[in-house]
Order: sequence, then C-alpha cells, then structure tokens
Amino acid sequence: MKKVAIYPGTFDPITYGHIDVIKKALKLFDKIVVGVSDVDNKNYLFDANERIEIVNKALFKDLRLDKKKITVITFSSLTTDLCSKYKSNIILRGLRAVSDFEYEFQLAGMNRKLNSNIETIFLMSDVENQIISSKFVKEIVKLKGNIRKFTTKSTIKSLKEKYE
Repeated sequence: MKKVAIYPGTFDPITYGHIDVIKKALKLFDKIVVGVSDVDNKNYLFDANERIEIVNKALFKDLRLDKKKITVITFSSLTTDLCSKYKSNIILRGLRAVSDFEYEFQLAGMNRKLNSNIETIFLMSDVENQIISSKFVKEIVKLKGNIRKFTTKSTIKSLKEKYE
C-alpha cells in the first residue's frame, strides 16, 4: 500500500522553503498531495487556479520533479477531510522558526482531535530557506527587489506580472 502524505498550505506563492519540504517528503513517502487551500478567510494575491498553475510550473517545469509522485489539488474543506479523501493519515507541515511552532502545535492538536488516526509530521527546510515566507517574497517583489534566491523562475514571472 502506498504511503500518501498531505501537504496543505496557501502557497501564495510557493517558495523554496515549501519546495524543500516537498523534496524531503518525497524521500519519506510514495506520494505527496500538495493541497492548495481556497478557504475564504484569507486575502490571497493569486486566486486558487492561479496558485495551482504556479505550483505546477514551479514543481514540474522549473524543477522537473516526478509528476507520478506529486499531485497538486485545490481544497476548501478541513485538512482531515482531505486526508480521508486521499486515504492518508499523514499531514506534512513546514517549520521555519520557533515562532511557527506554537501555531503549528495547536493546529496539529486540533487535527488530531478531529481524526485520531492522523499524525502531523513537521519538516524543516534547509537553513538558507528558513527565513523565506510568501509574505516577504510578495513584499520584496512589490518593491521591485530581487527574489531569485527565494522562488523559481516561473513563480517570479507570475509575481512580476501581477505587480505590473
């Protein structure tokens, strides 16, 4: 039986920090479902379809990762429901700093209360990518800064088009 992990997030936009988590997860799991959240309580720069396209281009065009091992989908349900849909009992979350831990710890606890069969696994991106956040990437590009070290070529193109 294939071991499937769900990696939920907004990916608005995807960064090298997210990509590090995906690459590390590929070493641990047979399949990664990248769930692009489309819950209405966030103010997204890109709509869900744009984010799906950006993630697909970053992973499969820019980085040429294995399409057989990664599925990119959008969802607007509970992550635990997404786990049930894809027959997974693993939620992946990335940690950058201690400040992320408290929120992620609470989220993992709530998911566990919703479905006691689900485990949350925390992966850290490489040290050079731990400071990267989608929020900072958007802010830097908006102010015409260089974001080459933070995300892929196609993602940079999408960001620049959005701010032109």
